[in-house]
Amino acid sequence: MSKVSLSAIVPAYNEAHNIVEVLKSVDFCDEVILVDSNSTDNTIELAQPHITKLLTREYVHSASQKNWAIPQAKHEWILLVDADERVTPALREEILTLLETIDDREEVGYWMKRRNFFMGKQIRHSGWKNDRVIRLFKKSKCKYVDKHVHSEIEADGKVGWLENKLLHYKYISIDHHVDKLQRYAGLQARDFDKKVGKITAFHVVIKPCGGVLQNITLYN
Repeated sequence: MSKVSLSAIVPAYNEAHNIVEVLKSVDFCDEVILVDSNSTDNTIELAQPHITKLLTREYVHSASQKNWAIPQAKHEWILLVDADERVTPALREEILTLLETIDDREEVGYWMKRRNFFMGKQIRHSGWKNDRVIRLFKKSKCKYVDKHVHSEIEADGKVGWLENKLLHYKYISIDHHVDKLQRYAGLQARDFDKKVGKITAFHVVIKPCGGVLQNITLYN
C-alpha cells in the first residue's frame, strides 16, 4: 500500500532563531507550509529554501491563524508544528510508518507527548511533565477551539496516541519568558472573561492555589 501524503504547517512570527531547525525536522512531509504573521526579521528569507508554500496573514490569535491555514493545505492529513518545536528522528519514523496504514484506521488525529525545555534544560517535573498535544490530524475532522491562548484541537472522532515525543524549546531566556507571559496575560484575560464573566475570589485565590498543589502532588 502506498504511503498517504502529509502536509506540514508551521506558524511563525519573528522566529529567525528557530525557523530553519523546525523546517528541517518536517522535511519528510510532502508539503511544507509556513504561516507567517508578517515577521519583521528574516524569518521568511531563512525559510524559503525549506518550504513549498508561504501564507501570510496579520496575527489575530494562535487558533485563528491555524484554523485559517489548515483548509489551505493540499493534503488531508496535517502535521502542525510550532516554530519552537522539533520532530525527532524517532517521531519522524513513527509517523512515516503510520502513514502506510493510516487511512485503514478509525483515528482522525493523534496525541503526542512533548518533552519541554527551559533555557536548554529539560523540565522533568511540574505540570509540564505530562504535556501532550494533538498535532497529527485529518483537516476535515479537526479544528482548533476558538481561544486566544493555549487552544487545543477539537476532534470529530477517535484520537489515538503516538509513542515518541515532540521536543518543545519553550523559553530560550528569562527575558523571553517574561515577554511571553506579559503578551499572554492580556490574551488569556479575554478568554477568561468570555468563559466565566464575573471574577470572584475563587478564580483569583482558590483555583490558582489548587493548581499549584495539584502539580506538587501529582507531577513530582
